[in-house]
Amino acid sequence: MRSIVTIVFFVLTGTCCAFAHAHLDRASPAVGSTVSPAPKEVVLWFTNQLEPTFSSIEVRDEKGAPVQAGKASVDRRDRTQLRVPLKALSPGTYKVIWRVLSVDTHRTQGDFSFRVGP
Repeated sequence: MRSIVTIVFFVLTGTCCAFAHAHLDRASPAVGSTVSPAPKEVVLWFTNQLEPTFSSIEVRDEKGAPVQAGKASVDRRDRTQLRVPLKALSPGTYKVIWRVLSVDTHRTQGDFSFRVGP
């Protein structure tokens, strides 16, 4: 009986801990970086798979105007990757705002900046 209780405990504890929120793992362009030439897209990787319908990226210039050239999409082969195409970017600072829903139904959001220039 004791071994059954132990097995159930480890199964439940392992299942509980396997579900985690999707946090930003890395980005291209990198967080806080200066890039040249200007990127054609922003690509974000997360620590958990994403729900495509409820995940988005906005990229704004210094005046707050959006510079995306389309809608963000989750990669079909790597559901931890979210990308958005960009319009042609001029030198300056850009803010990336992301909101995602992971497959475990937890929402997370954040932002960072990168700079285009020499």
